[in-house]
Amino acid sequence: MKKDNPPGERGRPRNFNRAQALRRAMEVFWERGYEGTSLTDLTHAMGIERPSLYAAFGCKEKLFREAVDLYNAVEGVPARRALETAPTARQAIEMMLRDYAASYTKPNQPPGCMIVLSALLGTPQNKDVRDHLAAHRRQSYLDLEACIARGMAEGDVPRTANAERLAGFYATLLEGLSIQARDGATCDKLNTIIDGAMAAWDPLTAS
Repeated sequence: MKKDNPPGERGRPRNFNRAQALRRAMEVFWERGYEGTSLTDLTHAMGIERPSLYAAFGCKEKLFREAVDLYNAVEGVPARRALETAPTARQAIEMMLRDYAASYTKPNQPPGCMIVLSALLGTPQNKDVRDHLAAHRRQSYLDLEACIARGMAEGDVPRTANAERLAGFYATLLEGLSIQARDGATCDKLNTIIDGAMAAWDPLTAS
C-alpha cells in the first residue's frame, strides 16, 4: 500500500534539501528581484511544486526574507570581518569596498548586491518587502558609522571628523558600486572608483 506523505510534505521530492532549495531561490531573487520573480521561476529553480514551497517556506514573501538573510549571512562575511578586524577605520572601509567589488563581479553569480537591487521600486502591495531591504541597508550604514566612531575613539580618525557624514558617503558609494556592477562594470573599473573614494578620505575626515 502506498503511504501518504506526512502533512505539509505532499508533492515534495523524497530528496528535498531545504537549504539547497533556499540557496537556489536566493539566486533567482538576486538575478530578477522580488517582483520580477514568479512562483513558477522559484519552483522551477528549486525543483519542487508550489504546495511544497508553501509547506517549507510559507509564501513568496517569507521565502524572500529567508533568502535575504541567507545572502547577508554568506556574502556579507568579508565586509563584517574587515569592519571588525582591520587595524584602522580607513583600512576597514577600503577592505570592505574592495571585497564587495570582487563579490559584485564574481563569475557564475548575479552581478551586484541582492539587497540593493532586489526591490528599490515596486507596487504599493510590496512596501513591506522594500522596507525590509531598507532596514538591511540602514544596518550597513550603521556598521560603517560604528567603525568610524571606533576609529575616532582609538585615534586613527580625527576627533573632529563627522562619522555620520563619512558613513553616508561610503554607504552611498557601496550602493553605487552595486548598480555599476549590474550595468556591466568590471572589478578593475570598480576598484578605480574606490581609488578615488579613498583619496577623498583625508579631506573628508579633516573637515
